[in-house]
Amino acid sequence: MSLDTGVLDGAIPPAENTRLFGHETAAEFLARSYQSGYLHHALLLEGPEGIGKATLAYRFAYHLLSHEDPQQAPLSLADPDPGSPVARQISSGASHNVKHLSRPLDAKTGRVKSAITVDEVRRAGHFLSQTTGTGNWRIVIVDPADDMNRSAANAILKILEEPPKKTVFLVLSHAPGKLLPTIRSRCMPLRLEPLTDDELRQGLQHLGLVEHQDTTIIDAVVRNAGGSLSNAILLLRYGGLEIAETFEQILTAGEGASREQVHALADSLSARDREMAYAFFCRYALDRVANMARNAAHAKQLNTANLWASAAGTLQENLAIADGYNLDRKQTVMSVFSSLFRMPAA
Repeated sequence: MSLDTGVLDGAIPPAENTRLFGHETAAEFLARSYQSGYLHHALLLEGPEGIGKATLAYRFAYHLLSHEDPQQAPLSLADPDPGSPVARQISSGASHNVKHLSRPLDAKTGRVKSAITVDEVRRAGHFLSQTTGTGNWRIVIVDPADDMNRSAANAILKILEEPPKKTVFLVLSHAPGKLLPTIRSRCMPLRLEPLTDDELRQGLQHLGLVEHQDTTIIDAVVRNAGGSLSNAILLLRYGGLEIAETFEQILTAGEGASREQVHALADSLSARDREMAYAFFCRYALDRVANMARNAAHAKQLNTANLWASAAGTLQENLAIADGYNLDRKQTVMSVFSSLFRMPAA
């Protein structure tokens, strides 16, 4: 991963990506909403991380700017033409009509900050206050809104309450429950589902990541990716597959028998060059606990489901604190397993 862009090695930045896999229903809904003249000023694109929400947002931005008259716009979102002026401006970040609101770079460290700050939202407000010179749409992509700190969330809420004319907010969220209820209430939700196995394989093929790979490895990646292309890349390129397998071995063995494995994994993930592997571990742990809650609920084991749901919230909060305060990674990994071993049917 590039620490200055936040883009995984092997991935295509969403602003430059000309292909979208899956989400046909959502894409058609956006196109029809625009042509009808009843496009909501703020759309909340919900769904797991790495399934294409940002790619869809940029695709829709390209659609709006390529078809200024809604009534003349087609009822589908076409692949962006990389040679068109609109696509070139969007992909280069030079468009006067599109503002990408994300975690900024820390000038001192050269790394992406841990949150979207209020200063970034103010820059978006300044962007919206300027005239484009064309009278065309202005689009703000908040990517993801989950990363906004409290001050930033309150600042963007004020803009959403009184949005300028011909403005569209595309608010991306991996976990919409974390957003302020007042922000959610001012957005039209559009749920995106995880990619199917076939869509995942198509995405990996498009990125050139299946060439010279053993089919059994690709099968394992697809099986463990949870419908997320970014998860699939982490599994393939950042040691994620080994981490996932070790994680499951540890849970199966139990606390006493896996002590050495836990320490070995924690030592490995705390190494200086393993930031993305550690990030994958945290995401995998959260997904694993959430799945335990869902599985218990489906089995109508409501008490167990509530316990795991509570554990998921606590784990998410603890990992956020560890990240925000840059706590020792080894201790964080060990504490994750310690908390899981205390749960029923881990």
